Amino acid sequence: MKRIRVASAQFEAADGDKAKNIATVERLTAQAKEGQAELVCFHECSISGYTFLETLSRREIHALAEAVPDGPSTRKLIGIAKKYGISVGAGLIEADGDHLYNTFMVVSPEGFVARHRKLHAFISDALTCGSSYTVFDHLGCKFGILICYDNNLPENVRMTAMLGADIVLMPHVTGCLDSPMPGRGTVHPEVWQNRELDPVRCHQEFDGPKGRGWILRWLPARAWENGVYAIYSNPIGVEGGTIKPGGSLILDPYGEIIAECRKLGEDVVVATLDPEKRMLASGPSYIRARRPELYSMMVEPNPHLGPDRRPDVWWKKRRSLDPAKKS
Repeated sequence: MKRIRVASAQFEAADGDKAKNIATVERLTAQAKEGQAELVCFHECSISGYTFLETLSRREIHALAEAVPDGPSTRKLIGIAKKYGISVGAGLIEADGDHLYNTFMVVSPEGFVARHRKLHAFISDALTCGSSYTVFDHLGCKFGILICYDNNLPENVRMTAMLGADIVLMPHVTGCLDSPMPGRGTVHPEVWQNRELDPVRCHQEFDGPKGRGWILRWLPARAWENGVYAIYSNPIGVEGGTIKPGGSLILDPYGEIIAECRKLGEDVVVATLDPEKRMLASGPSYIRARRPELYSMMVEPNPHLGPDRRPDVWWKKRRSLDPAKKS
């Protein structure tokens, strides 16, 4: 790994309006370049929009999807990267034959670099889960990509680190959702709408257990236990009828925040990632200390708990509460 400048961004995406979202990506990419970033990371499905997909039929999602890397959005993203001399990571719905994927891609001024298909896809049963990890060499470093819920499972970040990743891009659309956890839940739209008149209340909602407080319970551990840099990106504002808290940030291999978006709106933060921290962090020693002979159950279905259906239950519950949502 070499020393590198990386940016994480946040913005309010427009549902299904790829042209508008790509224009926003360009504007914030220019801002990241001004901060001397070599790569900027945007959130999950930042080009297409995400949560509103639960209201769409398979045919409607397919109409929104496109090929990667040969589709128009990939070409436009490469054009942005070339114009500003910076690599860009952004997400959309990919169509590949009969399959639809929640895909995140990285492009550079030279062209397409890599893509990752979300391993734990939900929000719509039209989406197919990805089947492989994504680790690639770029800008003198080894990057990995994991999308949103992929990061909730410690095994996925551990596998990405074991495949050699120094830096893991972690695009999300998360926070401010119904949950049995004390203090969590949704944010009333009025809180967001009145953010300029009452920013304190908005920050209190976003910074507490509904948003930042929940993320900081577990995401820093993913960086620390594996000794990797983590680039977390998340939208802010209205997202498919929900309110999202933003809070995009960059974590070092000790799990410490080294840059964080704090604005109640569009924002970009940039940090320098130093290879020395990778060498001194505890995570790689934890990986070396593993005893795989003890972990046979890790690769077997759990007979006591069964499969985790919580993501599916979440979106199906939301659909059942709104009779207007399509099947």
